Amino acid sequence: MRHLFLVILLCSAFAKAQIGGKSTYQFLNLVSGTKQAALGGRVLTAVDYDPTSGILNPATINPKMDNQLQVNYVNYLGDVNYGTASYAYTWDRHVQTFHAGVTYLNYGKFDGFDEQGNSTGEFGGSEVAVSMGYAYNIPWSDFYVGANLKFISSKLDIYTSFGGAVDIGFLYYNEDKAIRAAVVVRNLGTQFTPYNEIYEDLPLEISAGFSNNMKYLPLRLHVTLENLQQWNIAFVNEANAQTDLDGNVTDEKPGFINNALRHTVLGLEIFPEQVFEVRLGYSFRRAEELRIENTRAFSGVSAGFSLKMNNLRFSYTHARYTLASHTSLFGVNINLQ
Repeated sequence: MRHLFLVILLCSAFAKAQIGGKSTYQFLNLVSGTKQAALGGRVLTAVDYDPTSGILNPATINPKMDNQLQVNYVNYLGDVNYGTASYAYTWDRHVQTFHAGVTYLNYGKFDGFDEQGNSTGEFGGSEVAVSMGYAYNIPWSDFYVGANLKFISSKLDIYTSFGGAVDIGFLYYNEDKAIRAAVVVRNLGTQFTPYNEIYEDLPLEISAGFSNNMKYLPLRLHVTLENLQQWNIAFVNEANAQTDLDGNVTDEKPGFINNALRHTVLGLEIFPEQVFEVRLGYSFRRAEELRIENTRAFSGVSAGFSLKMNNLRFSYTHARYTLASHTSLFGVNINLQ
């Protein structure tokens, strides 16, 4: 054991794939951009100019993204910072659109110590995933299918790992009725090189989504059901345990409805795809896992906006976790045409 902190970090990675950070390459499930973050963190049906949506659901890659470059930066928790960049190019109407994306995460610097408490100097960690994607419109239909091929690199102090994964997405998009529905299977893959001779599962995720434009209002509603590969995702929050007068402790017991809601993410766009957009989101799972009894922290709430100025569109999102923890996300979309 070289670093005590590194042992804690790797223990979460050297476990079987489950919800809650117990599989390797967990950064693959981080929010990919400002729009996704503002709408609750998971939107599978964003068929518009923003190529970031292709990182989450490759079936949404479309000609509206042609020559659009989107760069996002996230001031995450502590000294952790990460960002994404994505670009799409339409070859022609027959071959359709190709997509490229990069996700980079930097954990910052940590002080290392051995078993006796002696300093071993600083160490750090970083992870990166590079993806190539393509979507295909099934002829004479409103159905689309897309796929991302991802190459993954991770470095945690002296330990390195390389892997690969595939995302597969399906989308139904009726432009006349403004109805969209999608199913995505993400992170189907394996480690090519493990950290320490132990091969681990990737964070497989199956999600489904639906969105619809209001007929007489400039509103678009998104509903996403995430982590469908595992029904019970209701982790017990120890901060919500109840203690009676005799000192007996009763743990929180999430019920059927509570667990079902934790799969649900809601998002609302106001003035979608206009010069000025407003976005609101709510993640039930984040709210329940970070909720503290008798404390109003607005966990799970997110909000953001975007503003178009000539060939640039600037966006900002604020996502709430707890009273002491929140994130700011910044993005810029550049029209290179």
